Amino acid sequence: IEAGEKVPFAPLAETLGVSLTPLREAFKVLAVEGLVEQLPNRGVRLLPYTSAEAAALFEVIAEREGLAAALTARRIDKDQLEELEASHRQMHRHFEQREKDPYFDLNSEIHEKIVALSGNDVLISTHTKLMVRANRGRYIAIIDEDRWIEAMAEHDALMDALRRGDCDSARQIWHAHLMRSGEVVADVLRRHESGEIENVFRPQADRERDGSIES
Repeated sequence: IEAGEKVPFAPLAETLGVSLTPLREAFKVLAVEGLVEQLPNRGVRLLPYTSAEAAALFEVIAEREGLAAALTARRIDKDQLEELEASHRQMHRHFEQREKDPYFDLNSEIHEKIVALSGNDVLISTHTKLMVRANRGRYIAIIDEDRWIEAMAEHDALMDALRRGDCDSARQIWHAHLMRSGEVVADVLRRHESGEIENVFRPQADRERDGSIES
């Protein structure tokens, strides 16, 4: 479903194997989360994810995750660090083998773990709400090979700061990491909006198969 298009409720309900009532209730939640717009007596349409929205979201996310990294560096214990190290090593293997889909899944999990390990419930709650909107385009940040290499190096630098318990470095590294990701996402979306590139929201494997992006 392209941004701006109405949601085809009947075919979607059939595909999901549910009735229309729970489907409509689900879309009420998505409307509250800012992902769709309910049209009076005319159904629901998918809201676009714009370059302006991405830039604004990542400015806030960078501040939140930077704070989370600082708090995690201060509070993380040995067992938690070992668990994070294991995830980081596995993500490195996906990176070295250029497996973008599993890399991205684990990357997202690591970002969530760092926020959770901050131990700040208010931070965790606000971050979750922001990511509902931002996750629509977060994958875009590693479409570019150079950015992917850069992002992996930033993850390495954060792990080093966490091992040392260096709160200030952890905050600075992670804030810069998220700001840079936001810049890349916003730039790709601007190119998408101008018609320069297409299909930026489709799964990685699909885009590589049809040649809409380079593998």
